[in-house]
Amino acid sequence: MKRLARDVLLMALATGISRVFGLFRDVTIADRFGASGAYDAFLVAFFLPHFLRQLLAEGALSTAFIPVFTESLVADKEANRFASNVLSILIILFPIIVALGILLAPYYLPFLASGFSEEKLALSIHLARILFPFIALMGFAAVFMGILNAHHRFFAASLAPVLFNLGMISGALFLSSSFSLEPIYGLAVGALLGGGGQLLFQIPALRSVGFHFHFTLTPLHPGIRQMGRLMIPALLGLAVTQINLLVDNKIASHLGDGGISSLQYAMRLFQLPLGVFAVSIASALLPRFSAALARGEHDRFSVHLKDGISSSTFILLPAMVGLYAIGPDVIRLLFEHGSFSPPDTLRTAHALSYYLVGVLPYGLMYIFTRAFYAIGRTTLPLLASCCAVAANIAFDLLLVGPMREGGLALATSIAGSVNVAILFLFLWRTIHPDGILLRRLVKIALGSGLVFAVAWVTRQSIGEGSRALAVFLPTLAGITFYLVYARTSGLWELLRSSGENHSG
Repeated sequence: MKRLARDVLLMALATGISRVFGLFRDVTIADRFGASGAYDAFLVAFFLPHFLRQLLAEGALSTAFIPVFTESLVADKEANRFASNVLSILIILFPIIVALGILLAPYYLPFLASGFSEEKLALSIHLARILFPFIALMGFAAVFMGILNAHHRFFAASLAPVLFNLGMISGALFLSSSFSLEPIYGLAVGALLGGGGQLLFQIPALRSVGFHFHFTLTPLHPGIRQMGRLMIPALLGLAVTQINLLVDNKIASHLGDGGISSLQYAMRLFQLPLGVFAVSIASALLPRFSAALARGEHDRFSVHLKDGISSSTFILLPAMVGLYAIGPDVIRLLFEHGSFSPPDTLRTAHALSYYLVGVLPYGLMYIFTRAFYAIGRTTLPLLASCCAVAANIAFDLLLVGPMREGGLALATSIAGSVNVAILFLFLWRTIHPDGILLRRLVKIALGSGLVFAVAWVTRQSIGEGSRALAVFLPTLAGITFYLVYARTSGLWELLRSSGENHSG
């Protein structure tokens, strides 16, 4: 538990730095483009490269690569040769994918944004052709990240997205001025520069763990076949999950200019605690899951799983309620300037309040999905994802009329809750819930309720004065109260007890 906490803290620190730059990126984009039709067009153009990034890079590829590479490391079976083989295959595969994405843009984008005008659609097509090479950059970066994570070197891989954010910031601030007719093109060029920076940043860390690339093309290698067996269900599961976003964007394209943009700004804040903490916890756990199973230590696997549930809930539940208490003030402070207007704030805050319902379910889903991938039972996450997509589409259609963007956000949260509930039911016997875990969760829930009360009362006492005080004082009060509560209620000791009792 102590080493897991150290790795999570290192990853959270690096990811937190990256997310701070991500906030600067979003603030810059909001100031430059607001919740506008041009930014809607960019988001739709970026959808498929980002979709493939989730599918072929940071999603299925990374998740399938780490268990196989870790197994090779544990068994000392030429792990570096295996990684070189994977990279060599990608050198051939990605140029084909990029070429198809560029050539077929006029055919798939009208489907993705059926509510766009002809002018807005034409802009999306041009942007997509600039952005599509991004998937190749992210694919190689994901393999680099997998190698580093398997060596328990989490910091560099988690910090690398800072370079992507810097590229986007440069695109919005400086490059956009070079495109007088359509400044949004500068943002697309910045995304490519940032993706290249994220890839190159990890190379020194790779050398420090002893990895050197040698072109080795053996597509029928046993490790590649094992990756394929893990990737196929994972690809389907992630594809099914991304359908949620596709459906949301397609429906939001009919809500007028800014419909997609307001959802995106709200999604950024929703993903902030997930990206900093949930992904860090899940990424730190996956090599531990894989190593425990490779050694036949099933009790250790169960301990890691319970530690992940506790750690995620300890962080995400109070973050969720705290952000709910001051969400509109956060949006007003960060985004309401330049091209981002007060109506944009109201629209974005409405969506955020319903996205927040899904913070904890999505955080737990990251952990449960990686547990199934480590076990090798990848069909169950696929089943859960299919059920979640069905729920998302049904609730999208049911709620978008009366609630507009808020209905789409609530449907996303309901879908995540359906997904994690199914995964939890199938993992019940593996988790072996005990008294310590249940006491942890009860104390966390009580403390989170009190955090909401503290943040809410603090916010109301400030009134309509400074925007910064309306965010920082409730945040400081909530965090301070929660840390004191964790110490005085015995929650801190409960969080440490399971890992210490199984540290042998």
